[in-house]
Amino acid sequence: MRRGDRDVLSFLLIYEVKTVLARTFLPLLSCALLAACSQDQGSSATVQTAAAQPGASAAPATPAQADDPGEKTYKQACALCHGTGAGGAPLLTDRADWEPRIAQGKDVLYQHALEGFTGSKGMMPPRGGNVSLSDEQVKAAVDYMTSQ
Repeated sequence: MRRGDRDVLSFLLIYEVKTVLARTFLPLLSCALLAACSQDQGSSATVQTAAAQPGASAAPATPAQADDPGEKTYKQACALCHGTGAGGAPLLTDRADWEPRIAQGKDVLYQHALEGFTGSKGMMPPRGGNVSLSDEQVKAAVDYMTSQ
């Protein structure tokens, strides 16, 4: 093999590695970092905000909003990607993007959310990049997103 051929092969190999990293590792890293930043830091901020606004009620508008663990998990961990489309995530409000996924069935959606998934449009890190989420929290978030 000539030196020029080796140089071309080395270039192609380096280019392929960079492409794979850019398409898989970087979106996964960004989602994981965003998820880590979104972890619930307690309710002190809510209490402080309510206390700072005289006459403001700390209670949500309806009891259903307060009791929806899927919405809470979505806001804490999922909205960072599913609210912006980061990493190729389907937007919460984009029904056309969700329909083929929903058609696969809840078990497939749960599996992808729990274990992670890389598809043609992007990737989903396991548990949305937040490994502290329980199976129940992840499934509740999936249920919430598919009901919107």
